[in-house]
Amino acid sequence: MKTVAFFNNKGGVGKTTLVHHLACMFSELGLSVVAVDLDPQSNLTTAFLTEERMAELWADGVGARTVLGAVQPLLDRLGDVQEPHVEDINGIGLVPGDLGLYAFEDRLGAAWPACLDDNTANAADAFRVMTAFHRVMLRACQARSADIVFIDVGPNLGAINRAALVAADFVVMPLGADLFSLRGLMNLGPKLREWRSGWMIRRSQSKVPPSLPIPSGSMEPIGYVILQHAIRQDRPVKAYLRWMERIPPIYREAVLGEQRSEAQGGADPNMLATLKHYRSLMPLAQDARKPIFALKPADGAVGGHAQAVADAYNDFKTLAGRIAERCGISLP
Repeated sequence: MKTVAFFNNKGGVGKTTLVHHLACMFSELGLSVVAVDLDPQSNLTTAFLTEERMAELWADGVGARTVLGAVQPLLDRLGDVQEPHVEDINGIGLVPGDLGLYAFEDRLGAAWPACLDDNTANAADAFRVMTAFHRVMLRACQARSADIVFIDVGPNLGAINRAALVAADFVVMPLGADLFSLRGLMNLGPKLREWRSGWMIRRSQSKVPPSLPIPSGSMEPIGYVILQHAIRQDRPVKAYLRWMERIPPIYREAVLGEQRSEAQGGADPNMLATLKHYRSLMPLAQDARKPIFALKPADGAVGGHAQAVADAYNDFKTLAGRIAERCGISLP
């Protein structure tokens, strides 16, 4: 199982749309995919499911068929992780999100320092809490014989996201070509390194329950994707280009911990892709609950839209190939 988190503490860059499209593309390319919605706002879940189906999964607010339902016994201090419900969407397994997941934030926040507690019972409980998302993913993957897990998280640096990143082998950073994404990148890189080193210390403790599956917490950054830039004559327009040119040195310094070096020839090897804004195709895709590249004439993708659909397919197929290569995954 390879787990990939998509993370940026700047919201509104198109992160969830990217996760949705890549989950669909990897499935299209023949891999077994599980998507896990760990953003309490549950936008990934709404991309896949109708409101009627979501209402059924969230019936009575119990959350029995969402990620909250799977961790509820830990939240209540009455048990351990339950078997997660995995919704099938055209061959993709979805662990649905839940607005109630915010309630798990305090429990996760307290568990992080408690992993180092001298009291063995307290430390063991803390490790069960900190590995809850990892174990939910393991069970979902075992149920689906999945090759890869995509993790969608919210735009913040809180305890839920820290636990989600602990469960991630790899991290992709979606960015907008703007000042806010650049600033978010400066915050995100040092925080990832802090979480990684903090988890390495914790997982080496003798108080880790011996039978508990422990994630590596490697959180290896494999690159960034620039989203929603405008195109003119096959090049980003100046307003976007000036910010795009500032991203590579800041990514290397803030995320990779390298010395700042402004000048590098050629394309940035850390940039996985730049994806343009598909504008009028996005509402069509949202209405059809499909990725842009799967739209048909019956969905309204007619005339000039047909070429844009084909372009989107090629863009996401290329991006999927790059992510697979960096994660050590062979595409069929």
